[in-house]
Amino acid sequence: MFVILKVSGMTYFNSREVAAIALLSALWGVLNSIFAPIFFSMTGLPLLCDLIGFTVLVLTVWWIRKPGAASAVGIIATVINFIFNPGGTHFLGFTAASIVFDLISYIIGYERSFKTQFATTASMLPVAIISAAVAGFIIGSFFMAGPALAKWGGVLGWAGLHAVGGLIGGFIGIMLVVTLASRGIHRAEVKK
Repeated sequence: MFVILKVSGMTYFNSREVAAIALLSALWGVLNSIFAPIFFSMTGLPLLCDLIGFTVLVLTVWWIRKPGAASAVGIIATVINFIFNPGGTHFLGFTAASIVFDLISYIIGYERSFKTQFATTASMLPVAIISAAVAGFIIGSFFMAGPALAKWGGVLGWAGLHAVGGLIGGFIGIMLVVTLASRGIHRAEVKK
């Protein structure tokens, strides 16, 4: 299911990183496919899918710190989501959001993002919010019915609701990362 890329004779993702990608993808895909539809049918709000997704993406970027990791997690989580929920095509918005999350995180810089608690918050929170808004915009544009969109102010309102979910998920992801770091738990260092 997952291909390990080779770069100049060495694998791009080592076995620990592949295991982390698999673990985090499964976490996102399974939790989202089981609990998000229940929450959405009860409230009509897309917050739980954002909370789960962007918590996982913050953990992914902190743990692996390589371009493509968050995208891989998003793509694999999409496959898992489709296995459990074949009609959940809206999840493709989150696939795109994971790629946006990956790209913006790479541009900011991983070491810069996780240097201090303030840097983690200042970098990861806006990335989660922007990426969630992208997911909401894509979902609202392609996968939502008109009456449901009108209830929330159209596509931009739907993107705004997802941005709120990204804020919550990003905050939880940041709190997990900061707490793990304060307890002396750091990502696995790769020997070069």
